[in-house]
Amino acid sequence: MLTLSESQQIIDATIQQARRLNAYISVAVCDSHGRLIALNRMDGAVDWEVDRCSMGKAVAAAIIGCPSYRLFERLRTGVPRLSSCTVVSPRGQRGGLPIIKGGVVQGGCGVSGAPTAEQDEECARAGIEKIGVAKIEMDLANYADGLSLSITSSA
Repeated sequence: MLTLSESQQIIDATIQQARRLNAYISVAVCDSHGRLIALNRMDGAVDWEVDRCSMGKAVAAAIIGCPSYRLFERLRTGVPRLSSCTVVSPRGQRGGLPIIKGGVVQGGCGVSGAPTAEQDEECARAGIEKIGVAKIEMDLANYADGLSLSITSSA
């Protein structure tokens, strides 16, 4: 389970990377169900829309277990991992990455406001790596298999 302390470490490292890139961002971290754990907006970030966008990217990454830009691909393949999130809709834009520990999706980190989507994602990656999670992307087939195994074992 992703803790508030870990979420804050992710946010701090994400903001450090944004400063290195001279970017002004909003960063959100949510749990595996897409519920917000932490949100920070840097001074100078454009407007409230970057906050909503960072949250939407975090939600997308968490509920599909893949980078947020793959949301629509996942929905087309019929293997969505839907959650009960209702506050912010998932966004299928680059800049959100799943937080995966031990092969299990713990949550998502979403970033918005950098000059490019690649820089948004670079910031998110730097934040996630701060808590010792190096594997960002996972194979879709393995993720689907893991999901069905966890459903079977909990029933």
